[in-house]
Amino acid sequence: MGAADIAGLLAPAEAADALAAVLLGGLDPEGCPQRTALPVPGGGELLLMPAASASYAGVKIAGVAPGNPARGLPRITGSYLLLDGPTLNPRALLDGAALTALRTPAVSALALRYLAPEGRPLRLVLFGSGPQAYGHLEAVLAVRELAEVVVVARDPGGGDRLVAHARGLGLPVARSGTAKDVADADLVVCCTTAREPLFDGSLVRPGATVVAVGSHEPTARETDTALVRRAAVYVESRAAALREAGDLLVPEAEGAIGPGHITGTLADLVAGRMPPGGPRSCPQLFKSVGMAWEDLAVAVALFEAAGASGAT
Repeated sequence: MGAADIAGLLAPAEAADALAAVLLGGLDPEGCPQRTALPVPGGGELLLMPAASASYAGVKIAGVAPGNPARGLPRITGSYLLLDGPTLNPRALLDGAALTALRTPAVSALALRYLAPEGRPLRLVLFGSGPQAYGHLEAVLAVRELAEVVVVARDPGGGDRLVAHARGLGLPVARSGTAKDVADADLVVCCTTAREPLFDGSLVRPGATVVAVGSHEPTARETDTALVRRAAVYVESRAAALREAGDLLVPEAEGAIGPGHITGTLADLVAGRMPPGGPRSCPQLFKSVGMAWEDLAVAVALFEAAGASGAT
């Protein structure tokens, strides 16, 4: 199943529904296998992410090649092999990069259903201009109305293309990146390759929501200690976050927070164990590292949607 097939089968909101259904079905992300990461020459990584359920199993083999954009190639590569659960016979081979480009915004969309402010159009500050920025713009639009989008991009050409895309969706949009933009934002979404904080977290106002999805390494982060210390923090899994999320591990190493600083998980939100809307006396941070159960859930939804449409 190629990238074009995947793009036409499921929207982020539908993929978010698939993720919610898996969590409501009783999956506990805390017990899911961790990703295996193998460093490769050139500063990249080879990632192996297996998962299984009663009906299906699957594994994603993904490459992260930081030097690829300079070569005109995608930074994220890979394939996803979907298997029948009882027999482990192969059922489908999916484009791994396209699956990731759908899965990650779907996870964010699911979290934002519970965490993003309601009742009025929101002002979004979007950091990044790669595939995840486009996917996250669609994901946010699936769950909330937007009053304005501010694009902050390191690559001028990429930022201009994203601005044009947002305008094509009928959105008021601007290029910027000043401190006032973050201070005025209702929602800040970070989907970059940054290894250091993108903005001053003390500027984020109480009640605003920040989503950070750009890293899964213990020493890399998009948000700073000031934000994490004052925010209500939500993650996909406590175990995965405390193993891989530099946004949390760096402040913990600094002594600014403890391991009990996490407020709740995606499963807590979906199951109703956390009050909807979260606390409005402080910012809210959803930190995603990406997990194998999410890839399996979305791959199954894609496979079944393809079967229903006759595309398989």
